[in-house]
Amino acid sequence: MEQRSTTQVSVIFLILTCIFVACLLITNVVAGRLIQLFGMTLTADLFLFPIVYIFGDVLTEVYGFQRARLTIWLGFAANLLMALVFMFIITLPYPDFWEHNNAYNTVLGFTPRLVLASLIAYFVGEFSNSIILSRMKLITAGRWLWTRTIGSTIVGEGIDTFIFMLIAFGGTYSMPIFLSMILAQYLWKVGYEVAATPLTYLFVGWLKKKEGIDTFDHGVKYNPFKLKVDKVKAL
Repeated sequence: MEQRSTTQVSVIFLILTCIFVACLLITNVVAGRLIQLFGMTLTADLFLFPIVYIFGDVLTEVYGFQRARLTIWLGFAANLLMALVFMFIITLPYPDFWEHNNAYNTVLGFTPRLVLASLIAYFVGEFSNSIILSRMKLITAGRWLWTRTIGSTIVGEGIDTFIFMLIAFGGTYSMPIFLSMILAQYLWKVGYEVAATPLTYLFVGWLKKKEGIDTFDHGVKYNPFKLKVDKVKAL
């Protein structure tokens, strides 16, 4: 593949970032809805949230940690903005004839506890996922993609699920139900990633060929708070 500076931003990268952020925002809106599936109590974000991690894997694998870091921060900012807007809107007065205020508040009235849970879990989980995948790519010399997509997800999703459930729902359910919810969420998300591995292989292969880039993060410092993108080795 031709060498390209990772300081450049392509149209495809922008599209993937937009999809990443859109999926993240949707999952955070529906996460407060509990569902019953196969006898298990789960949060409704389980259908879409694993896609956020898959896209995070793809971005790190192809464009490197520094580009993925930028996308993660954009998702964090968009999530925070959405939560703050919703929390502000529900404090505004409404006309007496409008009968749907309680329903609106139930769906979009994020409590500070849920906002905190979502932001912390997302931040720690996504960066753990990206850093582990990036390091494993160097260790495996770019081989065995499945080991790093699944391996990083096992850690990232585990951290994300535990932190979110602990902050958002800790103390609200009995311990057996709470632990079963965490385990069910975690196994579903990891299983989702494993099942999607063949499609991930196809998409990553196509994307590397299309973009003419395959980034290896040699010498990259895994500081989540550094937004400057330095030139790294791209094969």
